[in-house]
Amino acid sequence: MGENATYFLVFNLTMFLKIEVYRYPAFVFCLLIYCFIMFANLVVVTVISREKSLHEPMYVFIACLSFNALYGSAGFFPRFLMDLLADTHLISRPACFIQVYTIYSFVGCDLMILGVMAYDRYAAVCYPLHYHRKMNLNTVVILTVVTYIYPFVIVTTCILLSAKLPLCDNKIHKVYCANWNIVKLSCVPTALNNMVGMLLSTTVVFIPLLFVLYTYLRIVIICWKASSEYKGKTFQNCLPHIISFTTFCVASFCDVMLSRIDLETVNPVLAVILSMEVVIITPIVNPLVYGLKLPEIRKHIFKMFLTPKYCN
Repeated sequence: MGENATYFLVFNLTMFLKIEVYRYPAFVFCLLIYCFIMFANLVVVTVISREKSLHEPMYVFIACLSFNALYGSAGFFPRFLMDLLADTHLISRPACFIQVYTIYSFVGCDLMILGVMAYDRYAAVCYPLHYHRKMNLNTVVILTVVTYIYPFVIVTTCILLSAKLPLCDNKIHKVYCANWNIVKLSCVPTALNNMVGMLLSTTVVFIPLLFVLYTYLRIVIICWKASSEYKGKTFQNCLPHIISFTTFCVASFCDVMLSRIDLETVNPVLAVILSMEVVIITPIVNPLVYGLKLPEIRKHIFKMFLTPKYCN
């Protein structure tokens, strides 16, 4: 153990000091974003759960995506909004690791769900006659359980390794706790953490990522020889997922790049915005894309707000 190693009871989120002059407008803006995320995703979950015609694999996975957005936003925004208005930005060690757990499991579940949705589209396009056999109730249940359980296990393993590290400092240069930022504070070599983290990240990030790319390659090959009408219909069905997946990848890439560079060299406001993309952009984009783009969901959303009897 290093000579200066200390068991810190709190961590200091230093990035709040650099945006302190903007904290009141930032608070109002982020509160509105939080309210919209909770409202929009709750509407999608409610509509899909209440309408029997939407109890199909594709819509079930969309509901899972929105439910995960509710979970991730509830784990990030309340604490973030309180810190914006606070004079000190200290977070207890347990609360910090809980925040890491929530945000990382949210991101992991998001990617796993997007991977499962890619398989659903692949089965629908490439095996239309066998779709209902491939995506039966048992398959949907198993895929849904795995998309939630597996990321939680992976994130728990990473946090247990990080929690054992002796730390030489308690300053986290972010507006929320992140595992890599905590590991960098270690007084001892972190080769084991890096190796395990890379191995686990490969299984929860790169495998679903490659699988999504593979499924869309197969879909493109199938559509290449098909009629223009079939291509258009397939594109319309896959477009919302493509938008969600691309948005997720861009937001995750920004977060990963920020964790690897010196934030002192980056405009603090830009650094905060880019670091928050992963917990803000996808929960906003997904309900808009699926709620407005897919006609079945859009129809029932309008019905819910325009028909008083719907809520009875």
